Amino acid sequence: MPIGQTLPFTAVRWDDVLFVVLAIMLLGSALLVVTMRDIIRCGLAMIASFASLAGIYVLLGNPLLAATQVLVYIGAISILVLFAIMLTETKNAPTRLVFQTQAWVGAVAAVVIAAIIAGTVLTTTWPSTGAVAWTATSDIATMLFGQYVLPFEAVSVLLTAAVVGGVLLARREPPAGKEDRS
Repeated sequence: MPIGQTLPFTAVRWDDVLFVVLAIMLLGSALLVVTMRDIIRCGLAMIASFASLAGIYVLLGNPLLAATQVLVYIGAISILVLFAIMLTETKNAPTRLVFQTQAWVGAVAAVVIAAIIAGTVLTTTWPSTGAVAWTATSDIATMLFGQYVLPFEAVSVLLTAAVVGGVLLARREPPAGKEDRS
């Protein structure tokens, strides 16, 4: 028996429900990233927020962007952050961080920004769209490796330089008086 376009006994569409679930997961995990004290769990919450954003990209009709989100942000950035945390051997945050002493300033700024965004969203006349426009991956690949090949290669050189710089910064110097015999 096939699943219908709407929830049974309601007029609510499945993709709307899935969007709300993914948005709640995204906001919840993003909130956990900035509020939890264990930095490893913060990194795992960041991975969850990136994954729910990839799901939203799929719902919006762009599977290539979703795959990029998974490969680049979940597969590379998040794992790099977790490795950096583990290499520094500091798993718990200090008892009182500088930004925690200014929480009321951040809360006021967040309320002001939320009010500005809500006002903009409510006063804007949004055009209605019919169907989700799917992105042709082959068209994007043709543009990326044809028209935009020079910026693509420049970014790859920049990322390689960043990785080499990160390795050099992460390399530990031997303690004074001890030489490295390797």
